[in-house]
Amino acid sequence: MALVPCQVLRVAILLSYCSILCNYKAIEMPSHQTYGGSWKFLTFIDLVIQAVFFGICVLTDLSSLLTRGSGNQEQERQLRKLISLRDWMLAVLAFPVGVFVVAVFWIIYAYDREMIYPKLLDNFIPGWLNHGMHTTVLPFILIEMRTSHHAYPSRSSGLTAICTFSVGYILWVCWIHHVTGMWVYPFLEHIGPGARIIFFGFTTILMNFLYLLGEVLNSYIWDTQKSMEEEKEKPKLE
Repeated sequence: MALVPCQVLRVAILLSYCSILCNYKAIEMPSHQTYGGSWKFLTFIDLVIQAVFFGICVLTDLSSLLTRGSGNQEQERQLRKLISLRDWMLAVLAFPVGVFVVAVFWIIYAYDREMIYPKLLDNFIPGWLNHGMHTTVLPFILIEMRTSHHAYPSRSSGLTAICTFSVGYILWVCWIHHVTGMWVYPFLEHIGPGARIIFFGFTTILMNFLYLLGEVLNSYIWDTQKSMEEEKEKPKLE
């Protein structure tokens, strides 16, 4: 039996994301007042994705609790839709985008923080909030993947969805540059057009790789869990 029920963990994670979002939006940074506002940053978009995803998880848990033993076919059909939406969001958005934000942010930060998170931001964003946006996303999503089985969509439709998201965000970043003359991320100012094209192509490929990684990890976790349960159920020879 788990030390903390997964339903309680989901509520706690959802509340933490709500707190992070509220604190982030309360910060009066100049970049929040320019074209695109907070929505030009993938970190903020990811926080919204994670909050919506865990909100759906909590709603699914509540619906499951309310429909348990009711025998109402319509309620059960709606519950199955919620579960399908929850699983789709984890596969296509929550896992790949969340892991991408954590990995790319800290890799670039370790190389040269001024390229992605200038020291000036320390005057606006406290350290705990920075980790809430760029670190805890990864363990939270891994906890969810470990505590509940998620059915992935077909590989073709899943990859199409994550490609659409990736290309859509790249076009959004390019549009902001077209309107304002400034790139959302400082390092894009220091590389040439060819290098930007390569970087954008790489990020799309990485998103696809992370989708496949999530699919493989999900299968590994639950295939291993199933094998362990089957092993326990086998009669022991004396």
